[in-house]
Amino acid sequence: MTTTTYTEAVRVQESVLAPLEKRCLIWMAGRMPSRVNSDHLTILAGVAMAGVGLCYWQGSPAALLGAVLLLAVNWFGDSLDGTLARVRHHERPRYGFYVDHVLDAAGTLFIIAGLALGGHMTPLVAAALLVAYYLMTIEIGLATHAVGTFKISYWKFGPTELRILLAIGTLQLLRSPQVSIGGLSVLLFDVGAVAGIVGLIATFIASAVAHTRMLYAAEPLIRVRQP
Repeated sequence: MTTTTYTEAVRVQESVLAPLEKRCLIWMAGRMPSRVNSDHLTILAGVAMAGVGLCYWQGSPAALLGAVLLLAVNWFGDSLDGTLARVRHHERPRYGFYVDHVLDAAGTLFIIAGLALGGHMTPLVAAALLVAYYLMTIEIGLATHAVGTFKISYWKFGPTELRILLAIGTLQLLRSPQVSIGGLSVLLFDVGAVAGIVGLIATFIASAVAHTRMLYAAEPLIRVRQP
C-alpha cells in the first residue's frame, strides 16, 4: 500500500486588515453552531459571489445595494470556512485549497462578466482584467507547489481589502457610473480595472522573477566538465 505524504504550504497573509480580521474570524468560529461546518460556509461564499455578478448585470440601485451586501456575505463564508476548520481541528488542506481556488476562479468570472454585461465596464477592459487575474492566480498556484509558500496578500493588500474597494466603487455607481479624467468622461470601473491590470501584471512579473531566481539558486544547473 502506497502512503501519500502531503506538506501544507506556509500561508503568508500580511494585508493591512489581517491582524484584526484574524481575531474577528477566530471569535466567530468559536461561536458558530455545531451543525454549521466549513463546507456550508464555502457554498455560501460561492453562491454569494455568483449573486454579486447577477446584481451587477441587473444594475438597478436595489441590485447594486444587493451586490454590496453579497460581498459581505462572500467575505463571511470565504474567510471563515478555513478558520472554522482550523479551530475545530478538521483541516482538509488539499481539499480546501483546491475548492477555494476553483470557486475564486469561477466567482471572479461571474463578477467581471456581470460588470461587463451590466454596462459598468468595457468588455475589452473586462477581458484584459480577467486575463491578468488568471495569470496571477496561476503564479500563486505554481509558487505554492514549487516554493511551499501560499501568499494571500501583496503590497499589504489582500482579498478583504479588494472586497472593500469593490464595495466602495459599487456605492459610487449609485451616484454616477462615470468619472471625468482630463475632461474626458470614462467609466468608473474601467479606471479601476486598468489600475488593477497594471498592478496584477506588475505583481505577476515581480513574483515570477523572484521565484525563478529562488528556485534556480536552490537547484542550480550542474555543469559537466568536458574531458
